[in-house]
Amino acid sequence: MIFSTFTSNLKKELEKPLPGRAVQLTMSSIRKIRELFDFSKQNQAVKSSVLILLYPGSTDDSIRLVLMLRPTYDGIHSGQISLPGGKYESSDTDLCGTALREAHEEIGIDTHKVNIIGKLSELYIPPSNYLVQPFIGFSEYTPTFNPDRKEVEKIIEISLSDLLNDTNIKRKHILLRNGANIFAPCYIIDGYTIWGATAMILSEFREIAKRIVL
Repeated sequence: MIFSTFTSNLKKELEKPLPGRAVQLTMSSIRKIRELFDFSKQNQAVKSSVLILLYPGSTDDSIRLVLMLRPTYDGIHSGQISLPGGKYESSDTDLCGTALREAHEEIGIDTHKVNIIGKLSELYIPPSNYLVQPFIGFSEYTPTFNPDRKEVEKIIEISLSDLLNDTNIKRKHILLRNGANIFAPCYIIDGYTIWGATAMILSEFREIAKRIVL
């Protein structure tokens, strides 16, 4: 599908009721489902947001999006694949501004060239006590990435077609930093394992994109 046609149709779909929690939970482990239904701390959650950035690929009908591999550090999200984003700061105009600022700081894109077309359902992440608001935007051209090496070990670009490919949805054992081992659903794309909150957010985006592409 031509990129401009896809983004135009996506904007219209995002104005309709969203798939929401039911679709998010399809990419969650049983343990995570139990945690997600414990909303006792959600009112005190840290407001945050992430950006799903779409841009045209090398061919007329290809569409890509960017993820990033976090470096190894002493923290909850060490070594995980995530979307650019982070917590709301008082200097941000709103959560959309947070997503754009974080995307600029983390992967170095020119956010003036990003067109925001909508948002997905919020997702509460118990381990970090973050309430995440995902935004969707697009760039008409492939962005120039200049990642912050303290926050990003590697830029990962994946195609929309790979995200929509059912054969890339797997279940695997994942070892957590606390030593626990969970058997979780994930996307395995180009050898990368995308799981947890990122997979849950992408699952809702994927469901909406399927309405347009398939």
